[in-house]
Amino acid sequence: MNLFSLAKRINRPLILDGAIGSLLQERLKPKGSLWMSYANIESPEEVYSVHKRYVDAGADIITTNTFRTNSTALKEFPQLKSEKLVKASVNLAKKARRKLPILIAGSNAPAEDCYQEKRTISKKELSYNHKKHIDHLISSGCDFILNETQSHLDEIKIIVRYCYKQKIPFVISFFFKENFKLLSGENLFDVVKFVVDYEPLAIGFNCITYKSFKEILNRINSNYNWGFYLNCGGGNYTDEIIKCVVSPEQYIKDVKQALNKKPSFIGACCGSSPTHIKQIKKFLDGRIKN
Repeated sequence: MNLFSLAKRINRPLILDGAIGSLLQERLKPKGSLWMSYANIESPEEVYSVHKRYVDAGADIITTNTFRTNSTALKEFPQLKSEKLVKASVNLAKKARRKLPILIAGSNAPAEDCYQEKRTISKKELSYNHKKHIDHLISSGCDFILNETQSHLDEIKIIVRYCYKQKIPFVISFFFKENFKLLSGENLFDVVKFVVDYEPLAIGFNCITYKSFKEILNRINSNYNWGFYLNCGGGNYTDEIIKCVVSPEQYIKDVKQALNKKPSFIGACCGSSPTHIKQIKKFLDGRIKN
């Protein structure tokens, strides 16, 4: 059974959590590119606290703090082991879930920087990166793999083919540029059509602005499960410190028209907080009652 079929039974989209890094930035001092990965081991109580706040806000899905625990990210840090960091992160999400009926999404990011257009690693490294990271996430106890901010066709092909062959439940969530183009140049909806043939749990769109989301909304096909979590931050995508510029109230005003397309999940991305998720829950609950 598709995990997102639950959305149809409860007559509303499942609620995905919000940003992790933005909240950790408030409590920890970022040091180097892997500071969030270190937090799973050096500051586990802070990571747990973020998950718990999202659970308390009403999230149906919480995402592991594993955006940079893949082998490519750790290549220059041989003392750090991907499997150890992933397991620590998944255990923190499990602890926060307690015995509640909450799904744990294993975050699998692009192998290299998520806004990087030019590939610098080999196809062999790329394949190893995703297959091993996905294996670590599933063996540690994730309910499905959330392949986030994906915008390169070469790694999208590796991910979907591997998950399909291994019967691993997965979501592909796309990031795209202007004119509906992936960073690798292909048309977004051509690639969506390709991915659907590999039976994902859902197709997602994340880290894009509301303006970009609005432009694609009419082209989303509700014959497949789909969802979104939009960027709530200001400045540039590549800024080290992300500040929220989209209030929870404004976020709801922006996205509520998307409900006509029957999304299977809704969350929020960079710059968001548990308050955004709580507002989504409040809005969806009120909509059902009305």
